[in-house]
Amino acid sequence: MLPIDRSHLYDGKDELALECVGEVVEIPGPAGILEGLTACPEKETRGIVAVILHPHPLYGGTLNNKVVHYLSRTCNLLGIPSLRFNFRGVGKSAGHYDAGRGEMDDCLAVLDWVSERRPGFPIWLAGFSFGAYVAYQVASRDARVERLLTVAPPVNLFDFSTIAEPSCPWTVVQGQNDELVPAQDVATWLQGLEVQPERIELPADHFFHGKLNLLQNALLDTYQAQLGAEKRDDAKPCRAFSPA
Repeated sequence: MLPIDRSHLYDGKDELALECVGEVVEIPGPAGILEGLTACPEKETRGIVAVILHPHPLYGGTLNNKVVHYLSRTCNLLGIPSLRFNFRGVGKSAGHYDAGRGEMDDCLAVLDWVSERRPGFPIWLAGFSFGAYVAYQVASRDARVERLLTVAPPVNLFDFSTIAEPSCPWTVVQGQNDELVPAQDVATWLQGLEVQPERIELPADHFFHGKLNLLQNALLDTYQAQLGAEKRDDAKPCRAFSPA
């Protein structure tokens, strides 16, 4: 768990002021309705959908978190629509915090919802901090996840050792000056894995204060290089997630 005296680290006045052009959606979850928010590029150019998971619910983490917002914006800049949602017990989402177990079920329900609206579209799954823990669990068990992105995976706070390694392409982003998830702890954990993910290390703290553009640009450079040749020629305006 995070230190109790830092209970509002993921909450901030500035976060709620971030603009997000998208659609507020209600998604059926195992504990009740989950509150979601889509964000779309002008055109969908990849045939991919991204789902992005927020940090710890008990410490101020919501879908409005700055890092989560920038991950969503990065996907949009790549031509990929994204969906952020609040885990159970956060915002307007029903239910109560469940230490990653119920939150994993929430995410699986969201993947079902996305798959119904974008049949056959590969799903990218991204998470920040606690969200990275949940994303890692889901990616290890759900073949619909084509690509995984974990930012500051909290290996010192949750047990990753019992989770099967994901088989999809995977990128880990870690701040070198992270005060909550030490970079050395993440490096030690990664060294013990059979398959090594792509690593991006940035001169940033846990919250990427003053480094959000650096985070965005690093991800854009990485993914544009990997996906450049896969860009669809039949680009279309972004479609709403809800049925017509």
